[in-house]
Amino acid sequence: MAWYEKTQLGQKTDYIHAYDAGLLCPLVRKEGRDALGLTAELPFYGADIWHNYEVSWLDGQGKPCVVIARIVVPADSPCLIESKSMKLYFNSLNQHRFADRQAVIDCVSADLSHSSGGNVRVELLPVNQSYTLATLAGDCLDDLPLQDCDFQPNPGYLRAEPGQAVEETLHSNLLRSNCPVTGQPDWGSVQIQYRGPKIDREGLLRYLISFREHNDFHEQCVERIFRDILTQCRPEQLTVFACYTRRGGLDINPWRSNFQPVPAQLPRLARQ
Repeated sequence: MAWYEKTQLGQKTDYIHAYDAGLLCPLVRKEGRDALGLTAELPFYGADIWHNYEVSWLDGQGKPCVVIARIVVPADSPCLIESKSMKLYFNSLNQHRFADRQAVIDCVSADLSHSSGGNVRVELLPVNQSYTLATLAGDCLDDLPLQDCDFQPNPGYLRAEPGQAVEETLHSNLLRSNCPVTGQPDWGSVQIQYRGPKIDREGLLRYLISFREHNDFHEQCVERIFRDILTQCRPEQLTVFACYTRRGGLDINPWRSNFQPVPAQLPRLARQ
């Protein structure tokens, strides 16, 4: 039996009316990292920053509350959490009574930490808070002319010019990959910040576009991009950050770096 056949992905599921932490489905990161050859000490640190725009529960008097949740899962946690199971878990809170917001934070943090094996941080944000939309930092690659693009990851497109190190930030909104179980597309924007030999921009864009028919989870796509750039272009410093659009009320924003901490605030893009 394939690992995904044990998850809720691609299966008919009933709406859960009672709180149930057992709905969370952890997936061992090591399996995906072994496939990438990341078997020794990881070349990065970081986190997976989730936003759940459909969080609700009942207060002590039985009145519904709604918020947006910001969830930070450390990249060194043994497991990531499968996204549909995350949605089902949060739905199970809808009819559950909590004394106050801190009780919700304590419960969700404990459940997600137990499932992932890491110290997960949870913030609850008001739904009527104003947000400033932003774009990713650096130069956008998307207007570069290309012909005959490939649609399976090809690190051979990644090239760097030997010589004096440069520092620059580049981004693209053309990242697309697919859920490895349902085949549904996952749309994202990716930002790459580095210091090292100058990376060929056309080759980098071709490489990012080559994920278009690739089946993998958000977190593993970002780790593949980080590994391939590090291996092919040899930067001294590298950060890869992706903002994926939401599905089922959830967006996932993996951050991987060998020199920068995870920022306190992420840019929120127009299509998020």
